[in-house]
Amino acid sequence: MSEDVNTTQYSADSIQALEGMEHVRMRPSMYIGDVGPRGLHHLVYEVVDNSIDEAMGGYCDTITVTINEDNSITVEDNGRGIPVGLHKKEGVSALEVVMTKIGAGGKFDKDSYKVSGGLHGVGVSCVNALSEHLKAIVHREGKIWEQEYERGKTLYPVKSVGTTQKTGTIVTFHPDDTIFTQTIEYNYETLANRMRELAYLNKGVTISLTDKRRKDDKGAFVSETFYSEEGLKEFIRFLDETRVPLIQNVIAMEGEKNGIPVEVAMIYNTGFSENLHSYVNNINTHEGGTHLSGFRRGLTTTLKKYADNSGLLDKVKFEISGDDFREGLTAIVSVKVAEPQFEGQTKTKLGNREVSSAVSQSVSEMLTDYLEEHPEDAKQIVEKVKLAAQARHAAAKAREMVQRKSPMGGGGLPGKLSDCADQDPENCELFLVEGDSAGGTAKMGRDRNFQAILPLRGKILNVEKAMQHKVFENEEIKNIYTALGVTIGTEEDSKALNLEKLRYHKVVIMCDADVDGSHIETLILTFFFRYMRELIESGHVYIATPPLYLVKKGNKKKYAWNDKERDAIVEEMKGSATIQRYKGLGEMNAEQLWDTTMNPEYRTLRRVTIENATESDRIFSMLMGDEVPPRREFIENNAVYANIDA
Repeated sequence: MSEDVNTTQYSADSIQALEGMEHVRMRPSMYIGDVGPRGLHHLVYEVVDNSIDEAMGGYCDTITVTINEDNSITVEDNGRGIPVGLHKKEGVSALEVVMTKIGAGGKFDKDSYKVSGGLHGVGVSCVNALSEHLKAIVHREGKIWEQEYERGKTLYPVKSVGTTQKTGTIVTFHPDDTIFTQTIEYNYETLANRMRELAYLNKGVTISLTDKRRKDDKGAFVSETFYSEEGLKEFIRFLDETRVPLIQNVIAMEGEKNGIPVEVAMIYNTGFSENLHSYVNNINTHEGGTHLSGFRRGLTTTLKKYADNSGLLDKVKFEISGDDFREGLTAIVSVKVAEPQFEGQTKTKLGNREVSSAVSQSVSEMLTDYLEEHPEDAKQIVEKVKLAAQARHAAAKAREMVQRKSPMGGGGLPGKLSDCADQDPENCELFLVEGDSAGGTAKMGRDRNFQAILPLRGKILNVEKAMQHKVFENEEIKNIYTALGVTIGTEEDSKALNLEKLRYHKVVIMCDADVDGSHIETLILTFFFRYMRELIESGHVYIATPPLYLVKKGNKKKYAWNDKERDAIVEEMKGSATIQRYKGLGEMNAEQLWDTTMNPEYRTLRRVTIENATESDRIFSMLMGDEVPPRREFIENNAVYANIDA
């Protein structure tokens, strides 16, 4: 670390405790979102955020995260170390205050941190409360200090256990399985995606992740180190590596406007989707906010002014809209705000008004300079904008047809839809079924009171490679829009979805359990991700899991969803059992389909969630785009998780 860092006093008195922890264990979802896999991983992010705060302050450049064999987590940094001196107000060590008081920490003291991360700001004390056991080790002032806790309660006072030349904090915690009853097993890829993201957002900081539960081919623990020299420029290249670039350069800037640090990177590709990702203090603000509206305004105003002045739009018959400037654009906007105000359904929408003009000015200056210095790139971008305008006008007409066909527009429901009797969307389910044959079986097997069936003919359009008007003209996609009853398109965003008139609160994708079925599933998910993301984010999209096998012996019969279950059933039935492999839903009769896949009492539905928007964007682009090598590599690396038919 450099010696000229601002060494603001960071001592026991910098720690401020805001409130007690009484309700954390009683209502954990209020603090970490939920007690499923998402909340479990959020515990790691809260601890890592403390280390990132040290890095953003200039006091730390190395963070290591380890998944231990027992699924406990160790996070270590080389920051200043949490203060251990006596906290005057609380009468105990500052370390104990940080670990046992909700909302306690240096991030609430403006003299300690200018900005800080952490979505809920609940800090490591919340992690402590929800852990069966936590141990904190601090290297500070030449000594090693430690303290341990059980379910948030201190086991002994902070004590010195040795001397050291280092500084930093090491936190090891094991989640409490009485809180996280679904699972306490950490997913390596989920953590790796977040650590990679943090490394890009905080250039110059080395973040390593090691999984001590698994070893690679050479016998070493599975491990990755994430480090970025160029920050968002590298992040953009990573996100767009599976797309065909329209221009070769990443347009990027980093600076401070009105006291707000702003970092922006963007590039254009030959695709048709807009991929904007925004961050505030390292938090992914997937609902957008003032920083994103500032980016859009700066981009549109500057590009339009350049295009008008250069005469490149003189012969364009259509009016150019903001949407047109963002087609084929991948961009990341990252701001640091001292006191962020969050709004929206999941508190990830930035509300600070002053940020909008800061970002808009930054983008305008960055783009003006770039366009003047790269006239050929500028021309390519404007030509892309012109094509987008033409396509948008075609899409508007196609979209009008979709709206006209909607049940609310008087066009009636799709002929193939077998609707349910119940009219309350809260109770209703729509099954999107692969093929007419399986659709027929599903119609016979369903409960007509609350289950509707919409058969889809073959593979729907790959929206990743299609222009917008082609998407809205596609018959199967039109039927999905019409059946759901949703409305689409605004001046601000032509893909925006209005869920107010959504007719079903469960939309279930039900395909064959084979390679073709998985492909159709992915095509439908790509469509939802690109055109109906609000449906996923609101928790309405599910995937059905039909069984792969029926094992029979005499009058006994059991279903198996994978090879392991099949083998266990055969073993249980003591040999000579007959095994039927279901190649498709159509091979089951109506009763079997109801029993295994549609009956709410016994079925397994997997809810589709977006854990990491940037990673989801990259994977959909890779799986459904034009570039073959990255797709092949992804399939080879993940083949162990896939069901491959012989």
